[in-house]
Amino acid sequence: MMFSEKGIHLGPFTIAYYALCILVGALICYFLIRREWIKKGYEAKHIDDFFVYALLIGVLGARIWYVLFQLPMYLKYPSEMIMIWHGGLAIQGGLIAGCIFGYFYFKKRGYDFWDCADTILPYVLIAQACGRWGNFFNQEAYGGVVNVLTLEKFHIPQFIIDKMFIDGAYHHPTFLYESIYCLIIFVIIRLIIRYTPLKVGQAALLYGIFYSLGRIVIEGMRTDSLMIGPIRTAQLVSLIVIVVGVILFYRFDKKHSMNKLQEKRIKNGK
Repeated sequence: MMFSEKGIHLGPFTIAYYALCILVGALICYFLIRREWIKKGYEAKHIDDFFVYALLIGVLGARIWYVLFQLPMYLKYPSEMIMIWHGGLAIQGGLIAGCIFGYFYFKKRGYDFWDCADTILPYVLIAQACGRWGNFFNQEAYGGVVNVLTLEKFHIPQFIIDKMFIDGAYHHPTFLYESIYCLIIFVIIRLIIRYTPLKVGQAALLYGIFYSLGRIVIEGMRTDSLMIGPIRTAQLVSLIVIVVGVILFYRFDKKHSMNKLQEKRIKNGK
């Protein structure tokens, strides 16, 4: 076994740190969600199957989203389209793909989509916080040029500062800002869930609203944003999520009715 700046080498195989960060984050997220899922009396096999498919579909969606907005470059180097270990996963594309898949997956099995989203989405913040460190190892998703004294003033660890010295200048570690932000809003949402009587679906909406608010700010600091003309794609999508999320948050009924299958599971203690 050998270690390099980009990954772990096991004979002829290499595990990129980028992929490892995503996998570790996904596994932590999965175990937390599974525990919550079982507490609700739902069948474990359904969340187990969902996790496997959602992980694959999410990564695929994140890659397709990224490639679509960088298409001219990838048309020149088409083999790069499948090399996700080189970086290039747009989390919003993965979330959209995962939510669409989840809607049909849970609907087919008789679950309320919003109830499932409440269980799953807040924990996705843990996966995002871990996954952002893959950007650190790939030296991507960083911000504009900054004075090293400013980074030191913020008490950013030296190993991160050193890694943010790119093309002859120090840069804002926006990957770190987003990672920390995800952890903070995860704690906030969990506290809200614990101490506030939320309607079904509102925890999921809080995830979308809070994450998108932070993403708008952090995205504005980045130098590698996906663009639609002069508009940063992530900021536009985040703004749409915030508007729709706020509208839905206040429109949901106080008691979101459960379907018959869920009522039967709860009554039987399953």
